[in-house]
Amino acid sequence: MSPAMTPVSRFSAAAQRPPTAAGVGWPEELENACLGFGLPAEAEQEIRLAGAAYHAETEAERHVLRAFDLAPGHPATHIALYRFYFYRNRLPEALAVGLRCLAHAALINGLPHDWRTVAPGQADFGNYSALPRFYLFTLKGCAYLSLRLGNLEQGGAMLAKLMELDATDKVGGSVLRGVLDRLGQDDDD
Repeated sequence: MSPAMTPVSRFSAAAQRPPTAAGVGWPEELENACLGFGLPAEAEQEIRLAGAAYHAETEAERHVLRAFDLAPGHPATHIALYRFYFYRNRLPEALAVGLRCLAHAALINGLPHDWRTVAPGQADFGNYSALPRFYLFTLKGCAYLSLRLGNLEQGGAMLAKLMELDATDKVGGSVLRGVLDRLGQDDDD
């Protein structure tokens, strides 16, 4: 990584590259890709090295970013990068990764890029297959991170969209909604 480039800017620059036929991102491949299939061996090794070096943040981050560089279109590298930042409590970076994942999930589901304009009938959100589930869980993660970062308006709107799309609450948006609804209420009530 160049010294002038932060992890978020590096990720954002890589995010400008569209998925290619050589990368995962096509619907018929995603079901297996979400389970980790199809990840190049070198990228998988980098993710393992990141886990082994978790105690050494700089080294672990280097490995997870290398995995992403090796397979930028594979869901496993997005998930690994998201988890790294999330568990390191680097929530702005985790949200940047989450928003990129949301855009990728919209693309592979054939949905509009802007999550605000996605409608329930545009994908089979009632089905628990990998494609719509990937989108819903990513939207939930972005809502959660937005709320944690104090952006209640965006987080609340994302949560409302999640609950509209996931009418049967398969991904548990109602739990997060309950937390949001209790914000600001006095515990003595």
